[in-house]
Amino acid sequence: MKNYILKRLLLIPLTLLGILCLNFVIVQFAPGGPVEHVLAKYRGMNVNATGAITGGAELSSAKSQYQGAQGVPDELVKELEKQFGFDKPAYQRLGKMIADYAVFDFGKSFYQDKTVWQLIKERMPVSVSLGLWSTLIIYLIAIPLGIKKAVRDGSAFDMWTSLAVVVGSAIPVFLFAVFLIVFFAGGTYLQWFPLHGLTSDNWESLSRVGKIADYFWHITLPVTAMVIGGFASLTMLTKNSFLDELSKQYVLTAKAKGLSENQILYGHVFRNAMLIVIAGFPSLLIKMLFTGALLIEVIFSLNGLGLLGYEAIMTRDYPVVFGTMYIFALLGLILKLVSDITYSLIDPRITFDSNT
Repeated sequence: MKNYILKRLLLIPLTLLGILCLNFVIVQFAPGGPVEHVLAKYRGMNVNATGAITGGAELSSAKSQYQGAQGVPDELVKELEKQFGFDKPAYQRLGKMIADYAVFDFGKSFYQDKTVWQLIKERMPVSVSLGLWSTLIIYLIAIPLGIKKAVRDGSAFDMWTSLAVVVGSAIPVFLFAVFLIVFFAGGTYLQWFPLHGLTSDNWESLSRVGKIADYFWHITLPVTAMVIGGFASLTMLTKNSFLDELSKQYVLTAKAKGLSENQILYGHVFRNAMLIVIAGFPSLLIKMLFTGALLIEVIFSLNGLGLLGYEAIMTRDYPVVFGTMYIFALLGLILKLVSDITYSLIDPRITFDSNT
C-alpha cells in the first residue's frame, strides 16, 4: 500500500500538468477573451457567454483580430494585450504559467485588485461549509435509510421512502431552494431564516455561542436544499449494494450458523457493501463543494468558489479560471487517493499495489 500511495502522489503533479495544458489549449480556441471583453465595454457593447458581441453594431477591423476594435486606437489595443499578457506567444505564456503554478503562484485577477489566492481564501469558507455539512448530512441520512430499505425490501416502509427518493431525484436543487425561501425566509409565509449571506452584519460583536448560532441559522436553508437534492442517489446505491450482498452464499451460511440479523448485517455484510458507497465519496464531496453549490450560492447570495469560477468564466478572468480549476483538480485527486486508502482500511484484503 505504501508503494501505491507513493506512486499516486508522484502522479498528481503529472496529472495536474496535463489538466493545465489541456485547459490552456481549450481557452486559446474559445471565442472572446479579456481583451475582447474590455473592448466591448469600451464601445458600450456586451460580450455574451459564447464571446459574441451584442448590444451594438457588429464591427470588425482589418487591422485587428478582435471584434469591436474598429475605431479603437491601436495603442489602446496593444496596451490591453500587454496588460493581459497576450503580447507574448502562447508557448511562452504556457511555460510561465506552468512555472508559476508549480509553486502555487496563480497570479492576479484581471479585474479585481486582488491575487487569485486572496480570492480563493475569501470564498473557500463558504464552499467548504456548504460542501462538508451537506455531504456529512447526506451520508448520515442515506446510509441508514438505504440499509433499512434493503432489510425491509418490498415492505410499505420501502415503498413510501422510495417515493421520497423519487421526489428528491426528480426535482432540481434550485427548486427546493426557491421553495424553502418562499416558505421559511420571508418569501410569502414565514420568516424564520435569513435570505442571504453566511453571517449577520453584527457578527463581530456576537459572543462565541452567538457566532455559532448565527452561522447555523444562516446555513440551514442552503444545506437543507442541497441535502434534499443529493441524498436520493446515495440512498439507492446503499440499498442496492446491501441487497446484492444479502443474496450471497456467505449470508446464508451465517444464518445457518445461528447468527443474529445484526451480527450478519454489521459484522459481515456492512464491510463488503460499503465499499462501493465509499468509492462515491470523493465525487459527491467535489460536487457538493463546487458544481452542486453554484445555484445555491447564487440563490442565497453566498460568495463561494463555485460562484467565483462562474463569474470568472463569464468575464474571461483567466487567472481566476485557471486558479480555481487547478484547486478543484488537486482536491479531486487527493480525495480519490483518500478514498482508495479508506478502501484498504475497511477491508485489508484489498490491495492496489498489483494494479499500479
